[in-house]
Amino acid sequence: MMKILCAEREGRWVAHAVREDTGDPFGIECAGDTAHDAIERLTRWLDWQGDHAAALDALQQAERAYHRTVSGSAFTSPTEGPTAVEIQRDALAAVERARMKLDSVRALKPEA
Repeated sequence: MMKILCAEREGRWVAHAVREDTGDPFGIECAGDTAHDAIERLTRWLDWQGDHAAALDALQQAERAYHRTVSGSAFTSPTEGPTAVEIQRDALAAVERARMKLDSVRALKPEA
């Protein structure tokens, strides 16, 4: 869980997040003309960061599944169902979909 703090610095408002359990800073600082503006900017970034982390995790999982498929396909018999090439192609397509999702999330990164 995060706690958002905001303070005025030299005429600008700056918001930052800290982890509630440890008090450690998390993410970036966002400035605005008002406290509301700074908090809104930080909230948008935190939401995006959560989406980015989820998309990156999905890509990493798809990559691991692909590598397991490639290494396991050496033991696949063509009479047991799909061929090794078909299984690898499907796993690689899942990696590509996850990569495209990550790219689309990255394209939506808000200004800091």
